[in-house]
Order: sequence, then C-alpha cells, then structure tokens
Amino acid sequence: SSEIAEGMSRELPRVGGVFIQMEDEIASMGAVIGASMGGAKAMTATSGPGFSLKQEHIGYAAMTEVPCVIANVMRGGPSTGMPTRPAQGDIMQARWGTHGDHPVIALAPASVAEVYSETIRAFALSERLRVPVIVLIDEVIGHLVESIELAPAAPEQIVTRKWAEGDKASYLPYRADEDMIPPMARPGDGYRVHTTGLTHDENGFPTQNPERVNAIMTRLLGKLDHHAELIESFECFECDDADILITTIGISARAARAAVKLARKKGIKAGLFRPITLWPFPEEALRKAASGARHVIVPEMNAGQLGLEVERICEAPVSMLTRMDGVAISPAQVLRRIEEVA
Repeated sequence: SSEIAEGMSRELPRVGGVFIQMEDEIASMGAVIGASMGGAKAMTATSGPGFSLKQEHIGYAAMTEVPCVIANVMRGGPSTGMPTRPAQGDIMQARWGTHGDHPVIALAPASVAEVYSETIRAFALSERLRVPVIVLIDEVIGHLVESIELAPAAPEQIVTRKWAEGDKASYLPYRADEDMIPPMARPGDGYRVHTTGLTHDENGFPTQNPERVNAIMTRLLGKLDHHAELIESFECFECDDADILITTIGISARAARAAVKLARKKGIKAGLFRPITLWPFPEEALRKAASGARHVIVPEMNAGQLGLEVERICEAPVSMLTRMDGVAISPAQVLRRIEEVA
C-alpha cells in the first residue's frame, strides 16, 4: 500500500486534492472520517496490521454513516507476517473486522484496470449509501504492472452524497428517506447535527430504547439489501454448462481462468464464478451459476475463508485449494484439482 500513498502524494495536489500523512493507521482513518464529515471525498490505504488498527474507526463510520473508502492490500499474516509476500487472508476481516452487526461493502478487483474502475465504484457506493467501502486487493494485484486504456470516469460514475435541503428547524440528521439513506448536512449550511458512535435515534442522540435501537440497526443493515442490485457485481466465465465450477477472487481468479481454458481444451467442462463485490456476497448469482455443477473448487491464498461462504451457498460438494506460504496459486495447481474431481 506504500505505493498508493506515494502516488497519491504526487497526483492529488495536481487536481486540487489534499494528501495528508498522519502519524499512524488509527489517526489516518480518523482523519478520513473527519474529512468526509467536512464534505470531502476521502480514502486511506493500508495493508495487514494497519487494516486491523483501523477497525474501530471503520465501525464508527458504519454507525455514523460517514462515507469513506479503505484500500487494503492483503499480505501474509497474522501479526507482522510477511510484509512483502501475497495472501488473501483478510476476506472475513473485511466483513466482520469491527465488532457488532454493521453495514460494509467490500470490492475485490482482479486487474490493474479493475483496481481503477472499482475504486471509482467504491466512492460512488460509499457516497450514495453512506457506508464504508473496502477495496480488497491482494499483494500480487497491488504490484502488478499492466498496459491499460485509462479513460476518465464518466459523469454518471461520479456520485456525490445526498445533501440536506429545506427547513433547517425540522431537520433530523438520521431520518432516512424512502431509499433508507438520510441526507447529510453540509457543514456551514446551518443544520443542527449531533454525531455519536453510540446507538442513536433520528436526532443523533444516544438511546438504549429497544424500539429505537432496533429501528436504527434494522435500517443500517437493511439499506444494503435495499440497494443490492446497485451493489452486486460478478463475472461468470464458461458457467452455463460447467460441470466443475471454480469460485475465487483476485490473482487466484486469474489463475483459475487460465485453468478453465486449459481444462476446456482437454474436454472438461469447467467454469469460473468470480465475485467482484465480495461483501455483500452475491449468493443468488453463485447459486444459479453452480446449479448444474457436480463439484465446486475454491482456490485461495488462506486457510479457506471464501470456501466457508461458498459451502454455505452451494449444494454441490465443495473442495478447498489453499496456500498460506506467500506464493500465488498457479494455473497448473488449479488444473490438477479440476482433473482430480472431474
């Protein structure tokens, strides 16, 4: 993630942006939240231990509905682990890293082009839904060099949060519209705002009233379900007639895609389902893609985190293909497993 900071420190000032280097990962996440509350689009980038340190503030952003984007370049762990080796061990942390039930979106790009496009989408989703969005990148993708056509973002891709309008006296900072998203007050516009990480009512004041607590929690979690079609994104490659379906993300998906092509040349009907939106997981899409499969394989650079979610969803037998040694899974490894279960 250091290269992200280096690049942003050069590029942001050129386009009127601001780059701030804080003293640590906790402070950087706090600064992102503060900048966003001030009306700016803000993000931070980290890897491994830094992502762990940001979790309390990510929970605060989820509770207070502050738009923000966090890029996490996954490396070997736990603890200091392997700072320069790849892994995909933060899949569950991206969803459940902060305590309590909370809304969060995680996107998993698998190419340099997708890192660009999914970061644009991360800001759009975060602004529109007032939710933290994590861009989950494994270290191989994070250091990948590819030639791409870099087109400017289309106007419809640039989304700004819904600002409060109308009578200031009747404004409640957490009263949601029909889309389940409350308008934010622009600093200096004169709206009264009270913000707290405590469970709160529509006024923003702390409450332990069971009905009001249930109302805010139901809305916080329900707004992602309400906008599922907007959030969900996935790729199906050769899924229609697949007897063997592979499900994975990031660099492992690129190896799997190559393995599918090799398997097809050998007469084995293999396919790839790749969630681009990792959380909320596109489970109905996977269930449909796997409906005709005899076997599902989940290659990943961890002990089987994504595989647990796939097992929950799929009726077909699921086998894990895991590595935790800091080495990316190869197409040959995936092909061997395909041949074993074919």
